[in-house]
Amino acid sequence: MIKPDLTVVLPRTLSRVHFVGIGGSGMSGIARMFADRGIIVTGSDRSESATTRALVQHGITVHIGHDAAHVDNADAVVVTGALWEDNPEYRQARAAGIPIAHRSVALNWLLRDRVVCAVAGAHGKTTSTAMVVTILRGNNRDPSFVNGGVVSGYGVSAAEGTTPEFVIEADESDGSFLLYDTDFGIITNIDTDHLDHYGSQDAVNDAFVAFANGVSGTIALSSDDAGVSAIRSRITTPITSFGEAASADVRVTDIESSAQGVSATVTWKGDSSRLTMPVPGRHNALNAAGAIAIAVATGVTLEGATRALDTFHGTGRRFEPHGEVRGVRLYDDYAHHPTEVRAALATARSVVGSGRVIAIHQPHLYSRTQAMAGQFAAEYEAAADFTVVVDVYGAREDPIPGVTGQLVAEGFHDSSLVAFCPDWAVAARVAAQAARSGDIIMTLSCGDIYRIIPAVRDALAAE
Repeated sequence: MIKPDLTVVLPRTLSRVHFVGIGGSGMSGIARMFADRGIIVTGSDRSESATTRALVQHGITVHIGHDAAHVDNADAVVVTGALWEDNPEYRQARAAGIPIAHRSVALNWLLRDRVVCAVAGAHGKTTSTAMVVTILRGNNRDPSFVNGGVVSGYGVSAAEGTTPEFVIEADESDGSFLLYDTDFGIITNIDTDHLDHYGSQDAVNDAFVAFANGVSGTIALSSDDAGVSAIRSRITTPITSFGEAASADVRVTDIESSAQGVSATVTWKGDSSRLTMPVPGRHNALNAAGAIAIAVATGVTLEGATRALDTFHGTGRRFEPHGEVRGVRLYDDYAHHPTEVRAALATARSVVGSGRVIAIHQPHLYSRTQAMAGQFAAEYEAAADFTVVVDVYGAREDPIPGVTGQLVAEGFHDSSLVAFCPDWAVAARVAAQAARSGDIIMTLSCGDIYRIIPAVRDALAAE
């Protein structure tokens, strides 16, 4: 994989920009915003998708497949870290001396002269970012935003607004969240992850401290998360805390989650307001508390913030429903870390009632699977009734010998609760055969496991 150069500076004026891997969730939104600013945008990806088709409808030329000729006449080429050095467009850009910018550098170019709210953390960034946007839009603001997933209420992951606020999901995985000049920030939580980049948990913590201390206004911090608590004493930026702790500035209590959604009481400076959202999951009430904490810091009232979230319908690939076949409900979730899997399965459990939860797990990254296979197995065995494990989605990594989805399956104490099925057709049939009316089948990964859902649907119909 290429090692992104985060020191690249794009020219202040750009006429034509080419995106390599434009179909990605982060890249597509940034590309759309460049086009919205009158810049000619082209892009390429290895396969067609709903995202690439939407970009074409937006007036962007998208090539399926990579070719050196695609970068001709570009003022800059934007890439992700998930790109190999032998990519012909990357090689051509280097040979031609065209500036090559990581997507975070391109995003930083868009942020100039804006009031930036950056949402960081190991988990919950995408949902929290969407919540901040929803609150601002519901309180006479029209922020620009770039999110890592589609905001369900708006149907897009990014949009150009008319007021100065710009809300972004700030990715810590490669340190790029330190690029931005942030006015208001959120740290949802800190967990052990991305050690392939940082090398140690101390380095992860140092990066979050640097992010927080780079915020010029207020930083909203979880009052409940042990990882955040471990660095709080090192943060010099003014803090607004949020969570269930009695000490939280924005405190959430009386959380109730069901199939209809989640509700809670939110208290700030002695005032309380009841939060009701049509998305299930206890963790979403806590995500909302963080979004509210930063919203009130920008001048939104508590009542205005909670009322705006009445219309929040979540984000793409976060407990996203995909229909029902013979009484079995299908969902997809982006969970790809043990902590996220625990939250996703808890949400499924709150929705399924007396039914059972059948999980289809796609391990993401060889390094994460090698390090956390046992933790994944423990979470699935504790909270799912049956788990189908497929093989690893390597993304930006080369394979590690001996590291497959089998490692997760072998971590189960009760082997009757798991099946390792590297063949997706077999995996779909096994999941369908395990399910009965009233159950939930849920895919979990930030890879491409959602693509198995049509096969699961067909297998259910054939039962």
